[in-house]
Amino acid sequence: MSQEPEDVKPKLNLNIMHEGNHCTVKVKPNMQFRKIFEAAEKKFNKQSGALKFTYEGRRIKQDETPADLEMEDGDQIDAFLEQVRIHSPSEFNSF
Repeated sequence: MSQEPEDVKPKLNLNIMHEGNHCTVKVKPNMQFRKIFEAAEKKFNKQSGALKFTYEGRRIKQDETPADLEMEDGDQIDAFLEQVRIHSPSEFNSF
């Protein structure tokens, strides 16, 4: 008698693009993006939390999954450096 594993959902290959470079990660549809982001940041040699990720122009939340976004094998995620602007006191005095 053969037993099938409980998780029979196929894995997805997602392509993550960052500054002209790309990496492919193989994920389960129900895996939270938090883990996917961590793997991509390591591959791009970035600190944890340094990148933001978008899919079809929409920012992806860490607690979402590829299944939540109805992603398919081969879909592309874009990664960008998180930009924080710090205002200097002189900028406020110029008004």
